[in-house]
Amino acid sequence: MKPIIAPSVLAADFANLQRDVEMINVSEADWFHIDIMDGVFVPNISFGMPVLEAINKHANKTIDVHLMIVDPDRYIKTFADLGADILTVHYEACTHLHRSLQAIKAEGMKAGVAINPHTSVNLLEDVINDIDLVCVMSVNPGFGGQSFIENTYSKVKALKEIIKKKGASTVIEIDGGVTTANARQLIDAGADVLVAGSFVFKSDDPKRTILDLKNS
Repeated sequence: MKPIIAPSVLAADFANLQRDVEMINVSEADWFHIDIMDGVFVPNISFGMPVLEAINKHANKTIDVHLMIVDPDRYIKTFADLGADILTVHYEACTHLHRSLQAIKAEGMKAGVAINPHTSVNLLEDVINDIDLVCVMSVNPGFGGQSFIENTYSKVKALKEIIKKKGASTVIEIDGGVTTANARQLIDAGADVLVAGSFVFKSDDPKRTILDLKNS
């Protein structure tokens, strides 16, 4: 089965955001991946609510929102109202992860959990049946254009084993340093969703690059 491709809008040209959103609409991409950073949980600040609202007006595909913020529970309803289809919170930012997942689902969204490179997939075993998507960070969160962390392959395999063992339907998303050079290996390891930012938007032909990832 072909992977789900989710271009990361953080790498788009902000001066031509509508153009890049329209490009994703007509491409072979499946989702819009939108990073929200608060400058506290990660050392960077990205989109706020008005930008997400603007993107959602033009986007006609699944909106996959990745919250890299402290205390994400405060904003769950806000992101539902802004049109997020999937809302991913960081394991490291949630004191009561199960409660956060239930709150996301109560707002009608799919619930995702992101884990940083140092966080073990085994920590998700007890809640894997409540998680729709696990976002495995294959770079340290906060900035685009970083190099892929090679340990990700074994991490994805271990996570896939947990999902199978528990009979869960959780999908695995990879975020960071994804290119056509590692896409096939990630899919073979068990990845379902590939997030690509600068690899897509800094290429000469972003639509073609998305197609190449889709056909990896």
